[in-house]
Amino acid sequence: MQELAFLAVFAFIFGTIVGSFLNVVSLRFNTGKGIGGRSMCMSCGKTLRWMELIPLFSFLFLRGACRKCKSKISWQYPLVEFIAGCVFALILIKFPPVTLMAAVSTVIYLLTACLLVVIAAYDAKHQIIPDPFVYAFDAVALLSVFVGGPALYHAPHLATLLAGPALALPFALLWAASRGTWMGLGDAKLALGIGWILGMSAGVNAIVLAFWIGAAFGIAWMIITYKRYKHKIAIPFGPYLILAMYLVLLTGIRVIDVNTLISLFGYTSR
Repeated sequence: MQELAFLAVFAFIFGTIVGSFLNVVSLRFNTGKGIGGRSMCMSCGKTLRWMELIPLFSFLFLRGACRKCKSKISWQYPLVEFIAGCVFALILIKFPPVTLMAAVSTVIYLLTACLLVVIAAYDAKHQIIPDPFVYAFDAVALLSVFVGGPALYHAPHLATLLAGPALALPFALLWAASRGTWMGLGDAKLALGIGWILGMSAGVNAIVLAFWIGAAFGIAWMIITYKRYKHKIAIPFGPYLILAMYLVLLTGIRVIDVNTLISLFGYTSR
């Protein structure tokens, strides 16, 4: 129990540090700025000292504002750091690297977590899923079909390989039918990787759960902001897909029995 608690604390701290870097990647992507160089205030350009770069604590210490110009620091910084820390801790608890094969799976899950945190943060802010990160996620997700688990390498079941395209197809059809007004093509690319990470049964559950969560948040958001915004507001779906994926992956929650449906066609899902 003590070892598990230590692992969780270590993973959380490490995750917040990684999350701080992921913030930089998300905020600087497609701006013409590289990810290298010293961190600075986005408003006045003041170079930040090490004490102003400690994940979570610096935001609290600075009271959410730059020490020089007093401009507000975006809540994205501590939020992404906290989420990354929690995801890292939960992954290490759920998939501890006790063997070489398990360690490979753990690394894959941590790598996909980094990519998905960037995707969720960018999509939440700009309502678009950046291609370089979602393509990288799809590549790592496809790799997970062949490596990790009980053996370092294994031949995947046909249903597992088809899970990615099967989950992506409805999103692609919605995108094509609406010419991008109902759903972005990035959601289809994201669903592709989710299918390979989770498999058919768990993947379908994640998609259904994402729509439920998205609908609940969307209705709540419209009620809260109706008097302020009386026009249509674009709500990104990527973060809900990612949240639902982790709920299914880490808790095993099931909202629909897919195995029975798949068995009618002679397939079994993982």
